[in-house]
Amino acid sequence: MEKRVRVRFAPSPTGGLHMGGVRTALFNYLFAKRHKGDFILRIEDTDQTRFVEGAEEYIINALTWCGIPPNEGVGFGNGKHAPYRQSERKDLGIYKTYAERLIESGHAYYAFDTSEELDEMRKRLEAAKVVAPQYNAVTRQTMRNSLTLPEDEVKRLLEAETPHVVRLKVPRNEDIRFHDIIRGWVVVNSAQVDDKVLLKSDGMPTYHLAHIVDDIEMEISHAVRGEEWLPSAPAHILIYKYLGLENDMPKLAHLPLILNPDGHGKISKREARFPVFPLSWQDPREATPYLGYKEAGYYPEAFVNILALLGWNPGNNEEIFSVDELAALFDFERVHKSGAKFDPEKAKWFNQQYLRKKSDEELADAFEPFLKEKGFSVEKPFLMAFCRLVKEKVQFVHEFWEQGKYVFVAPEAYDEKVLSKKWKENSKESFTALMTAFSNLKNWDVSSITTCFHAVEAEKGKLDMQVLRVLITGVAGGPQLFDMLELIGKTAVSDRMKQALEKLD
Repeated sequence: MEKRVRVRFAPSPTGGLHMGGVRTALFNYLFAKRHKGDFILRIEDTDQTRFVEGAEEYIINALTWCGIPPNEGVGFGNGKHAPYRQSERKDLGIYKTYAERLIESGHAYYAFDTSEELDEMRKRLEAAKVVAPQYNAVTRQTMRNSLTLPEDEVKRLLEAETPHVVRLKVPRNEDIRFHDIIRGWVVVNSAQVDDKVLLKSDGMPTYHLAHIVDDIEMEISHAVRGEEWLPSAPAHILIYKYLGLENDMPKLAHLPLILNPDGHGKISKREARFPVFPLSWQDPREATPYLGYKEAGYYPEAFVNILALLGWNPGNNEEIFSVDELAALFDFERVHKSGAKFDPEKAKWFNQQYLRKKSDEELADAFEPFLKEKGFSVEKPFLMAFCRLVKEKVQFVHEFWEQGKYVFVAPEAYDEKVLSKKWKENSKESFTALMTAFSNLKNWDVSSITTCFHAVEAEKGKLDMQVLRVLITGVAGGPQLFDMLELIGKTAVSDRMKQALEKLD
């Protein structure tokens, strides 16, 4: 019988989410949604030294803002597998139970080495030109552990509660094979795998043990994580094997890296930023705060859209997808093995596409606070008309002001490049006639403005529309000219033309 799809996003509460983490959550969400399965949020807080206050709430808010909420887990409701914080699960004793099973079967051992002894071992190996010093099948023979100490000495140390850890006993020379949904079959020799710490001296499990225990206990069907965990996978395969759980282990999928725009190296923290909190909350690991995608004005659906296409191919030439459309198409077979370049300009383009889909009323409501900051308050229909006129020129709501502030404020300067090139000897006379004709119009709408303009042209000769735009707005480009004139209003247009013609004279 096919196992029910149950996937998890399992971040550590050590700071704000970055792009790679959100993409991992997204791919888990899409896969679960397509297969009508479960998407779980599990908080892996076994490393209490790196815990950051507010980070857990930050993670919950990020997933909610993206529109990819788990249906089970921390902040989203308990199922039969609660609790979902590993620090709380530790008190259940399950991690210790699994570790003891490994010790009893001879696949794990106690290590009593002090930090000084471990440092000395590394220095010794470095002096011997060992490329990657590690605690493994060779070096453990020279260390203080239950494999080298007499049995009665081990017993005495345990009874005396001597600080110790539990390590995985990795075989010395054995090929470890496992299948990855994205990468196919992977083979690693155990000589490249160190004896991972499974239980720390404070009794808290490490990631290597805790996530396996929780995946088994929570009936996880697919373990989806970043490529950086691929080197640890062989040790995890051994743990499943030694616990006799090979047939119950989740299917593995290691996602490719997200690369910098130039394709070289993992994406920088600045590009991968993903704050969803106000700027008053700062990740204590960062020297200075910086804008995240939400704060920079991105729509969540636009951000999720581009994130889904980083390393995954939908199988067609389409680029714009809703979350439901993404879920209907998503599978791990179309996820690339190689890294995916993040293009900030493309991200802005995606936001622009979603902005254009918004109704004039939605855009007016979003822009109104920005307008009030500038000291302006206008009627809703006017603001809706303004947004409809300018939205083709912007990528973010906050750009409406820079693109169309001339609608609210008369220009004080005029584009000299346009005027020096296009202002003719008879221009003042022609545009003065146009100003007078505009002032005498009874109806002020696009149709009347257009008719009036062409009537003056028939009498005075060709009128340059770009010059007219500069006289009224001060700038050389913008939305449809006559639509803009209708919005600015007859009185304001006449006053601006009069002021401009006087200045130019």
